[in-house]
Amino acid sequence: MNPWACFVLLPALLNLIRTSGKWQIKAGSLEILQQLITSAPYQMGEAMPDLVPVLAEAVWDTKSDVKKAAKATLEKAVSLVENKDIEKFVPALVKSLLNPIEEVPKTITLLSATTFVSEVTAPTISLIAPLLIRGLDERPTATKRKVCVIADNMSKLVDSEYTVRPFLPQLLPRLIKTSETIADPEARSVANRAIVTLRRIGKVPAESDGSDLPPLPVAEGPHLATNFVALVKKHGGVSVEQTNPGLAYAGVLAASLVNHHNFDQKTWESTLPPYLKLALPSYDSLPAVRELLQKKADEAETDDAKFPDEEEGEDLCNIEQFNLAYGAKILLHHANMRLKRGHRYGLCGRNGSGKSTLMNAIINNQVEGFPPPSEVRTFYVQHDIDGSEAEISILDWVLGDKRLLATPEEIKSTLESVGFDEVKQKNSIGSLSGGWKMKLALARAILFKADILLLDEPTNHLDVLNVDWLINYLTSLTRCTSIIVSHDSDFLNRTVTDVLHLNNFKLKRYPGNLEEFVKHVPEAKSYYQLDVAEDYQFKLPNPPLLDGVKTKEKSLLKMRNVSFQYPGSSIQQLYDISLQVSLSSRVAILGPNGSGKSTLVKLLTGETEPNLGGQVWKHPNLVIGYVAQHAFHHIDNHLDSTPLEYMLWRYQTGEDLEEMHKANRVMTEAELAKMKEGATVIKDGVKRIIDELVARKKLKQSYEYEVSFKGMSSAENMWISRDELVARGFEKKVMELDTREAQRLGLMRPLVRREIEKHFEDFGLDAEFVSHNSMRGLSGGQKVKVVLGAATWRRPHIICLDEPTNYLDRESLAALIAALKNFEGGVLIITHNREFSESICTEVWAMREGHLEASGHNWVEGQGSGERIDKKAADDDEVEYDALGNPIVKAKKEKKLSAADKRKAKKDRMARRKRGEEVFTDEEL
Repeated sequence: MNPWACFVLLPALLNLIRTSGKWQIKAGSLEILQQLITSAPYQMGEAMPDLVPVLAEAVWDTKSDVKKAAKATLEKAVSLVENKDIEKFVPALVKSLLNPIEEVPKTITLLSATTFVSEVTAPTISLIAPLLIRGLDERPTATKRKVCVIADNMSKLVDSEYTVRPFLPQLLPRLIKTSETIADPEARSVANRAIVTLRRIGKVPAESDGSDLPPLPVAEGPHLATNFVALVKKHGGVSVEQTNPGLAYAGVLAASLVNHHNFDQKTWESTLPPYLKLALPSYDSLPAVRELLQKKADEAETDDAKFPDEEEGEDLCNIEQFNLAYGAKILLHHANMRLKRGHRYGLCGRNGSGKSTLMNAIINNQVEGFPPPSEVRTFYVQHDIDGSEAEISILDWVLGDKRLLATPEEIKSTLESVGFDEVKQKNSIGSLSGGWKMKLALARAILFKADILLLDEPTNHLDVLNVDWLINYLTSLTRCTSIIVSHDSDFLNRTVTDVLHLNNFKLKRYPGNLEEFVKHVPEAKSYYQLDVAEDYQFKLPNPPLLDGVKTKEKSLLKMRNVSFQYPGSSIQQLYDISLQVSLSSRVAILGPNGSGKSTLVKLLTGETEPNLGGQVWKHPNLVIGYVAQHAFHHIDNHLDSTPLEYMLWRYQTGEDLEEMHKANRVMTEAELAKMKEGATVIKDGVKRIIDELVARKKLKQSYEYEVSFKGMSSAENMWISRDELVARGFEKKVMELDTREAQRLGLMRPLVRREIEKHFEDFGLDAEFVSHNSMRGLSGGQKVKVVLGAATWRRPHIICLDEPTNYLDRESLAALIAALKNFEGGVLIITHNREFSESICTEVWAMREGHLEASGHNWVEGQGSGERIDKKAADDDEVEYDALGNPIVKAKKEKKLSAADKRKAKKDRMARRKRGEEVFTDEEL
């Protein structure tokens, strides 16, 4: 019997096993099933969704012979499961079918810890689905959550809706019920994720629970036999009746092939012609078979745009059916990738879809089938400069790279071509700005003479002129292929020849630039337009009130006549800078690479201090949220921690531990000497040495501080004004106490898991990533969200972002813009992205060779004439929490009556007495 004919025989056999009244017929049918499993393993594997429920029922038959045969058949059937992820769990899965009450919870626990990376086919899902269905009927929340995790992870690796459809009527309604009834919010979110995944794979409409889905279309044998009759005539054959046994049987086999999506030409040509020959002995049926195959294959294609990779040109890479995973996360499954020489591919996908991971896997030789370096030279363009190399000159650093196929003369010439003249080549690596570091990386790529360039966000830190230079360089390469990840839509539009779309674990090629790609995939507009999605928004925490600040125009941060030069640099970075920042500030800091933008911000935030004169002043209680140009430096030492663990470390003392390492908090030798000299206080003829500042209180327009003394009890403490302490050299100690007091005055939030997860949720980062994934496994965009969330945890009054558009996709960028517009504090932004800056900022600080030209500002002395801050509204908005993260319900304060109100109340009491009403006391209000 032809293996594809088993689908004709199987329904009758299963019906006999289920309904026959004679045990001999049941046992005989089970033996036939065993023979079919041996002779047609692939086909019987495809039939497992129908097979397993019948066998699971038969093992409980009252007749021991049937029970024994059913158990033997079940054990033989599960041997068809070839999924490497669950091979070791197959015995446990069989036990859960035979003894569900005891074994189901144990097996669910085993599977929930499994990383699924292999394709989930019909045999696999038919064995796991009964376990999931039973698990969702269990009572413990933990068991249900584990089932949801398994369902979500497993469904992502299902290739076709045909594989999952048989199980949806039972599985999806139970998941929906679980999401509606489960009490734990985190478990509920896991259930919702599984529902979304199953709906997508099974193509289930939003209004359906999967129980009322129409049957999937199936091919019928008689219909295909009719097709054969027409095709035989078309290709010059004789007329034949479709009822001819050979033709009818060929139609049945063809229907089996179509229904199980087998469109392999060799299979069709070996399966059908022998039976067509019975009907037409002298006729060559291959042309008819091939035409029917092509027709049915075309009908089975999805509605997605398909572009054949048949263009002319040299293949640098042509790999099929490769998988890629990072830890427990599936990124690509059975994906194909074909790269032509000289093409420029834009790699597009949502944050976290695996773009950077794919590029890292290519460069680390982790993509199966990708050509080795000996055949195709591949270079990853990144500014990977080690901190230990900061003092090495630029020229020496490039000369030291042994991978480069260039002479010293070629290296010097190439460096000059990208802007590094002889003077710059002698400068140290550490003196380079982010833009110049990227240009240096591109110079290395040129010298590497690569066949394939991998560029991850190459326009990060580049000004407009350098972006134009990069576009011209890439488009001039005719022998080199580029794969580019970028969120700069204009750059992609002007550069790429094709788009590789990473979506649903596949890699699909679309010819043309980003605009052409969006025409074919409209939902990908978020790569191209800055539109805020209704279901994807960021929310920044609004700042609390500051003492003495009654309007948004009052300055909170000032810089007066500041000049600065980095130690070891031959050029001064800043000249005589004066500026100020308030709650109403919306500032774009613009300028070419190396003009001093980041240096200016570092001075404002206390990362560095003026060393050539000038002063930086800030409000004592001011909190600044700062995200550096190389945003990941904030988390580089914590990549093996989860975002939750990082937050618990960073804010463990109530202060931001990153603040402790800033230049304005670290004591220099000169400052220590001045503080030691000013630490002596004489009172009542007794010499005292200042030990610590322990408290602070208001003193007119300033503060005074409680000072403890070495070797003396707290009863001897005394209060000293801020100005006197600063004069004695204790300015940084004063700032340290100001920071602690700012926390105490209401800026501190409960450092508990629920509050941290909620905070990161406002930045589009799910609780699963916050509490259960290490930061090493997060994408660049997700890491930026972690850094943004950490920087705004203390509810800053001023948010300062240095190149915030780096690594964020367009959707996240649009959400950030909307959040910054609604933010009640001040905003400072360094960016080369004009679309981003113009959508937010009204004030521009243009930096040119260390000089500041400010425009659009409204700098005032004192409070200014702007709208006054509503203290009552601010107080009402502020929610306080207890140590466990629960909101504290405040008792409403009694309204204090004015003298006029008291007189009116007294008159009212007297009138009530006169009317004979009962009044208890004269104080009753």
